Amino acid sequence: MKAKKIVIGVTAVLVPFALVVATRPAEFHVERSIAIAAAPERPFALVNDFHAWKAWSPWENVDPELRRTFDGPSAGTGARYGWVGNSKVGEGRMTIDKSEKDSRIVIELEFIKPFPGTDTATFTFTPAAEGTQVTWAMDGRHNFIGKAASMFMDIDKMLGGQFEQGLAAMRTAAEGASKSTADLAATK
Repeated sequence: MKAKKIVIGVTAVLVPFALVVATRPAEFHVERSIAIAAAPERPFALVNDFHAWKAWSPWENVDPELRRTFDGPSAGTGARYGWVGNSKVGEGRMTIDKSEKDSRIVIELEFIKPFPGTDTATFTFTPAAEGTQVTWAMDGRHNFIGKAASMFMDIDKMLGGQFEQGLAAMRTAAEGASKSTADLAATK
């Protein structure tokens, strides 16, 4: 009799919870922007070549033993980057699907571990009075478990903070490269 009451009690909690999870939106969008005092080609080059991500990506230094692989062209459409790391970075790969010179890059993200999934990252580079407005966005779909987790974790806050760190590092790298280039040109 006790076991039956426990089963009824657990069911009374789980069924409403599952219904609430099922009604949550599956799609998510995270986006952050930053102004960079450099021409669009500088930050564009930092994203378009996966070898350059070490200079700005917020995930590159999380695991000192991170293993990286690069396939396809060295930069631009078709370039691929794979990683295998500790539990904080997991395993996955990225492929540049579109590379529109100095204006837009679209990347397919495939996460393998710890949770499989596929998302799309889009970087846009818009000329602005101060140099370039860089926008980093990610779009994806949650499965049932992801929708349940989103009830307790704010993906916008979690990923958004990492995007902000990466964009700040990108600004430092792009502006530093621009100053170095300007200094070199001034000495000629």
